[in-house]
Amino acid sequence: MGVRYTHQAITTERQIDILKERGLLIDDVEQTIKVLDTISYFRLAGYWRNFEADHATHRFRDGCRFADIITLYSFDKQLRALLFTAIQTIEVAVRTKIIKHFALEFGAFWFMEENHATNETRFAANLAVIRKEVERSHDDFITEHFRKYNEPDLPPVWKTLEVISMGTLSKLYSNFSDATAKHAVAREFGLNHHKFLRSWLECLAVLRNCCAHHSRLSNRVFPVKPKMPERMPNTWIADFSFREQTLYPQLCCVVYWLNSITPENTFIADFKQLLIKHPSVQTRLLGFPRSWEHEPLWR
Repeated sequence: MGVRYTHQAITTERQIDILKERGLLIDDVEQTIKVLDTISYFRLAGYWRNFEADHATHRFRDGCRFADIITLYSFDKQLRALLFTAIQTIEVAVRTKIIKHFALEFGAFWFMEENHATNETRFAANLAVIRKEVERSHDDFITEHFRKYNEPDLPPVWKTLEVISMGTLSKLYSNFSDATAKHAVAREFGLNHHKFLRSWLECLAVLRNCCAHHSRLSNRVFPVKPKMPERMPNTWIADFSFREQTLYPQLCCVVYWLNSITPENTFIADFKQLLIKHPSVQTRLLGFPRSWEHEPLWR
């Protein structure tokens, strides 16, 4: 049985007093007020947790400053922007490859045909979500389609898959029954088996949502972890001694994926530059192993 919540709202000044009482050093109170009036107390709380000596009392380690927390927050914000751009490239490519390989062999409306699904319940759930997502769309090619056609009740796959969410796309691919077609899409991205692409899509959907909703990436435990094959056709990692539910393996997948689409991409260089701009940020907060810079993928 829980306890009734009785705390009341407090002023920004009182928030600062609490942080001081817990041992956080604040050099400029006026500037801190401006920050807390722009970035909420509990959004920043996820970042200063790493600076606490005791999570029960929320006592800070000696010498910790509010400026250190803002530096980590700024790094995280810029990392999300960098990552979101990379995810956009991957997402568009995945949609295109699925449309290309599935539509030519299984027709324009395969996603509406139950015989192409491995699980009937998931098929029905996916189709219901697709209907809602298409109905919400205001894209010109969707509205123009419905002006002209009324049967079937959804546009063909090359239109529909452009407006469904990444999560729905992931579930649609996972539940598709033809392994050969799924393998063909996976090989487009340098993956030997569709089970890896299925896993990576599931993780990418979660990671994309984190970036889209401005959620913290540093020191985050992800609910799903990507399958990490030990051998890959293209340049990959050699050391697998990392924490599986951190950002690091997710970034490894993104980099590998991105390299298969646009080998000339600058993601690694941009990421390393971001670290140089924020020298106080520790890569261990992202789950990076000690010698990650020597990994073939990250050189």
